[in-house]
Amino acid sequence: MTSSNRYTASEILTVLSARALENGQLVFAGIGIPLLAATLAQRLGRPGLTILFEGGVIGAFVEPGKLPPSTNDQRCTKRANMVLGSADVLLLLQRGYVDIGFMGGAQIDQYGNLNSSFIGDPDAPKVRLPGSGGGNDISSLTNMIVAMKHEKRRFVEQVDFITSPGYLRGQNSRTDAGLPAGGVFRVITELAVFGFDAETRRIKVLSLNPGVTAEEVQDNTGFPLTFDDGVTVTEPPTNEELETLRMLDPERLFTA
Repeated sequence: MTSSNRYTASEILTVLSARALENGQLVFAGIGIPLLAATLAQRLGRPGLTILFEGGVIGAFVEPGKLPPSTNDQRCTKRANMVLGSADVLLLLQRGYVDIGFMGGAQIDQYGNLNSSFIGDPDAPKVRLPGSGGGNDISSLTNMIVAMKHEKRRFVEQVDFITSPGYLRGQNSRTDAGLPAGGVFRVITELAVFGFDAETRRIKVLSLNPGVTAEEVQDNTGFPLTFDDGVTVTEPPTNEELETLRMLDPERLFTA
């Protein structure tokens, strides 16, 4: 059933990210929208989806209203399948067992490269950011979903630093760099859903979110966009999706 409720930008990010997940997948999820999206997918018909945390938890089960503030929080371990060390978790990535990785960053460019290291001149940056953590491992070895707010300062022609590789310079450059697997599967924002051209590996608009125009998406992007031949309008969040999401995060800690 289509939703008659209003929803926030974070809520549509979460719902659309959940829709991109499939039953049976092993999903490397971070705290916040990635975890909410994976948990929402589990509750709405994909119970065989397994959540993996960088902190070592495999098969995390998140209780409503008890979202962990970090991947090292002990609440992540309740009813989990197992708890490993961080090195073992990253080995699962290297062995090809992880299907989807969730990523985000301060900047993304036209080839899906992400920057979470710094903004500006590397010798005198304007802003220092958290850095890679496991982000480089995830982006190098899995199919990625990038969920982030859509702003011109974030969607740039070339990131200031490649913390997490997408398709590098496009075409075969990712494979030529020694990364034959993975890549960016979807970029999801409050304005649109994006994929990547199979040959050029450049980002393109697949669907516009309800009430959003192509001009609005372009105006909030720092490089010329390509639009898929069959651009559609994204189905809005349903009442069931919103009600389940708000049950999981009743205080709107991550979806305000």
